[in-house]
Amino acid sequence: MGRNTRNERIGAVTGRSGGAPLTPNGNTPVVVLVRPQLADNIGAVARAMANGGLFHLRLVAPRDGWPQEKAWRTASGADRILDELTLHGTVADAVADLHHVMATCPRPRHMIKPVMTARGAAAELRMIAARGLRAGVLFGPERAGLDSDDMARADALVRFPLNPSFMSLNLAQAAMVLAYEWWTAAEETVSRTLTTNETRIATKGQLDNFLLHLTDQLDASGFLRNLPKRPGMVRNIRHLFERGEVTEQELRTLHGIVTELAIGRRQRGRLETESPDGR
Repeated sequence: MGRNTRNERIGAVTGRSGGAPLTPNGNTPVVVLVRPQLADNIGAVARAMANGGLFHLRLVAPRDGWPQEKAWRTASGADRILDELTLHGTVADAVADLHHVMATCPRPRHMIKPVMTARGAAAELRMIAARGLRAGVLFGPERAGLDSDDMARADALVRFPLNPSFMSLNLAQAAMVLAYEWWTAAEETVSRTLTTNETRIATKGQLDNFLLHLTDQLDASGFLRNLPKRPGMVRNIRHLFERGEVTEQELRTLHGIVTELAIGRRQRGRLETESPDGR
């Protein structure tokens, strides 16, 4: 290929500028694509890496050589990852400066090695990085995956627990799974939240105040006239509003609705003893 040496950067060959302002985010794992076949997939891997905060990409003997213009088109702005990647002739060369290496594989092949899920691998990679050591993950060719000699270079294997009837992932999907797990291993975003925009979640006191208002008008309209059933009906109404996080704005709207219904009832001259259907 003419460009086999480790740490050879390709950005100068492409002469590119632009894309997202990506930079290395600490001591992140190196993604090593072994004998990748399609430039589109290399670009898609770069995009997935950018999503997960990974930056360092190495190619081992890409089938169609490098650089390939299609890769930048499918990277969707992750140009710097492609500009800064390094090209290598062998797996041994690509991992020579790393302390730990993992290899993705669909199934262990008669070898004794630790096998981790993507989540377990991400946790392990985080611990390795925290110790100041460098780690990398090998991804095999699209058609056949890594061979036994490739996996012999790895300390551990990474296997994604997916539907056993269909475990087929393309190269970018596999990279995305690992990048996602790497990112979320240190992500502090809460797993569930409620977007309230300019309002706030109502307090229990505010909710009680509304329920008193509502119950008062339901009594006045005759809806709660069945006295034996009234306590249970009031509890069911409370359960309805307690299930979710009602906002202050929503309570103001509900207060307004109840008030207007009461005004409308009085304006129509309905007697307090009449039922809602006028009988």
